[in-house]
Amino acid sequence: MSGAGSFGAGRDSPGARLERPSGVLDTLGVAVVALDAAGRIVLWGPQAEELLGYSAQDVLGRHAAELLVDDRYRDLAVGHWEQMMETGRAWAGVFPARHKDGSSRLVEFRNSLLSDEQAGIYALGVLTDASKVREVGWDVALAVQLIAQSPIGLDVLDTDLRFVAVNPAMERMHGVPAEDHIGRGFREVLPSGTIDASEAALREVLATGRPQVDKYTVSRTPADPDNDHAWSVSVYRLEDPNGQILGLATSLVDVTDRHVAITAAAQARQRLALIAEGSARIGSTLDIKQTACELADVAVPELADVAVVDVLDSALDERRPATPDGGPAIFRTLAVKAAHLTEAARAVGTVDELVRYDADRLAAQCVQTGQPILVARVQEWDLARIARDAGAAACLAGVGIHSYLAIPLAAHGEAFGVLGLMRGGSQPAFTADDVTLAGELAGRTAVSLDNARLYQSVRNTAVTLQRSLLPRPTPPPGLEIATRYQPAGTSTEIGGDWFDVIPLARDRTAFVVGDVMGSGIDAAAAMGRLRTATATLAGLDLPPAQVLQHLDRITADLEPSLATCIYAEYDPHSNSCRIAAAGHLPPALTPSGRPSELLDLPSGPPLGVGGVPFEATTVPLWPGDQLVLYTDGLVETRRDAIDARLDLLLGVLDGSGCSLEETCDRLLDTLRDPGDHDDVAILIARPEFRP
Repeated sequence: MSGAGSFGAGRDSPGARLERPSGVLDTLGVAVVALDAAGRIVLWGPQAEELLGYSAQDVLGRHAAELLVDDRYRDLAVGHWEQMMETGRAWAGVFPARHKDGSSRLVEFRNSLLSDEQAGIYALGVLTDASKVREVGWDVALAVQLIAQSPIGLDVLDTDLRFVAVNPAMERMHGVPAEDHIGRGFREVLPSGTIDASEAALREVLATGRPQVDKYTVSRTPADPDNDHAWSVSVYRLEDPNGQILGLATSLVDVTDRHVAITAAAQARQRLALIAEGSARIGSTLDIKQTACELADVAVPELADVAVVDVLDSALDERRPATPDGGPAIFRTLAVKAAHLTEAARAVGTVDELVRYDADRLAAQCVQTGQPILVARVQEWDLARIARDAGAAACLAGVGIHSYLAIPLAAHGEAFGVLGLMRGGSQPAFTADDVTLAGELAGRTAVSLDNARLYQSVRNTAVTLQRSLLPRPTPPPGLEIATRYQPAGTSTEIGGDWFDVIPLARDRTAFVVGDVMGSGIDAAAAMGRLRTATATLAGLDLPPAQVLQHLDRITADLEPSLATCIYAEYDPHSNSCRIAAAGHLPPALTPSGRPSELLDLPSGPPLGVGGVPFEATTVPLWPGDQLVLYTDGLVETRRDAIDARLDLLLGVLDGSGCSLEETCDRLLDTLRDPGDHDDVAILIARPEFRP
C-alpha cells in the first residue's frame, strides 16, 4: 500500500494519550525466554508455557538444548548458540521444538545477547508458533499485493478521519499523490462535492460499525475535473482482535461505464414514456391553441425548462398575407410554458401576441428550411438570433439560458411553425437524442395542428354560411324581439339551427325556430332552404299546422332529411298565439307577474317523416308576457336529465327581471358550456303594453 510506512504519521506528541495495545502480538502468541551463558533457562514466561506446555518449574535451571530441541537438530542449534555467544550477533531461525506431550512444534526463534550490571551475559529468546507466523505472513503478503495492484481504490482513515494509507488506484482516482494524503483530513485532500462519502456518513459507520456498501455518487475529481464520473463507495470500520476501533477503510470503484449504460437505458425509457404521453395528450381536440398548449405541457419540464410554440400568422388565416421571400416572418405565439424560469417565459412571448422575425433569426430559418436547429452551447451572440428583441436577449442571458433547440412544425412537406425549447441552470445541453425526441413530438403536434387548421377553415365557412342565412329581424310594432345564435364550442361541426320573425297580414307575426338534424355545410344549406320555404309559406297566410305539413314534404327531399321546428303565429288583436310543433321541445311562457311554464303542446313528428298530421294549439299571449323558443342545444347535455335542464331553464326565466337581450345572455351563460357539442338558436318575443 502506498504510504504504508506512514501509518499513524504525525499522531504522537508529548502528552498524547496512551493507546490500548493492538492485539497483533496476542494473535501471534509471542513467548519470551532467557538463558544464561551456559545455555540454562533462567526466565520462562506464561506464553512459553502456552506454546510448549512446560511450566516454569519444569524448565528453570535446565539446559534449553537438551530439553527443547529435537535430537536431530541439537548439534545445529548448539552450533548457532555458540556462534552467537562468540560474535554477539543475533540469530534467528525455525526449529522443531519438543512439546511437553512429546510432540514436535515448529517454532520461530529470535535470539539476542543481553548483559547485566555485573557483566553477566544472557541470551534473550523470542519465540512463537511458526505456523501462525507463516499464516500472518501469507495474509500480509496477500493483502499488500492485492491492495497495491487492485483496480479498486482503497484508503484507510484513522478515528479522526485522517488518511493513514492509500493504494495506487486511489491515488489515480483522486488525482492526488499518496504523500499528500497521509496525515491530512479527507476534506483537506478533496474539495467538497467529490466522491468521498460525507463526513456524517463516515462518522456513522465509525460509531455504529454498520458498513455502508455500494453507495452511488456522481462527481468530478482533480484527476478528471472536466467530466463527471460515477462511483460506488463502500465504508467499513476497522477493529483489531481485541475490538479496539482503529479507523475506517473505504473502497472506491469507478462505475462510470455502467452508470452511462444505465442512464442511457433510463433515458430511452423516459423518451418512450414522453412520446407515449404526447400521443395521449396532444391533439385531444381540434382547437389550435389547445393543441399547442398540450405540446408545451408535455415538453416542460421533462424535455426543456422553457417551451414556446409559434405559428406563421398566415397559416392560421388564409386571408392574411404570406411571408415574402427574404422578408420578415410574422408569427403568432400560441403557447408558452416555463418550469421555473418565469422571467424567461415572459421574454419569449405572450399567447396571441404577434412577433416579427427577420430572415436571420433562428425561428425564421427553422421554418424556411424545415430543419431543426440545435445550439448546444448558447453564446451571447446566439441570444440575439434567438430572442425577439435585445431586451428579451438580455433577460434570457440573465436567467442562465445556455442551450436552445428549434424544431419545425410541418405537415404535407410544408413548415408552418416552430417549437422553441430552452434549457438553463444545471440542466445538460441539448443533444442529438433530444432533437429526435422533440422532432417526434413536434411531428405529431403538426399533424394535429394541420387537422385543426383544416377543421377551423371548414367550420368558419359553415358559420359564415349559416350566419348569412339567418335573419336580422326588425321587431314589428308592438313587439319586443331578442334573438341569439351560438355555434358549437367543440370539435363538432356547425349545425342547422335557425330562427326567423316573419311579418304577416292584419298585424300578425310568425315566430319560427328550427333545427336541421346533422352538421356541417350540408346542414347549414338545408337550414337555408327550409327558412326560405317557411317564409314563403307564411306569406300565403296558411295556418301553422298547414305550414308544417308543407315543410314536412319539402324536408323529405333534402339532405339531411329530418328537422324539428316550432311555428307560432301571434295575433295582437286577440292577444293569442297559435303554435304548432314538429318534434320540437316545448316553448316556455312567462306570463306577466306569474311563474314561467312549459307549454303543453302536441309535439308532432319531426319534419321529413311524412304522413302524420300536425296540430296547432292556441295560447294567450298578453302584453308583458314573454314567449321563449329555443333549440335542443340549449338544454340537452350528455350528463344531465332533460327534465332537470328544463327546470333550470324556467328558473333562469323566473329570476331574470331584465331586458330580453339580457335574458338571452343569462340563458346562454347559465345553460351553455364552452365545450357543448351542439349549436343553439333562441328567440324571445314579448308584446308591449298598448296605450
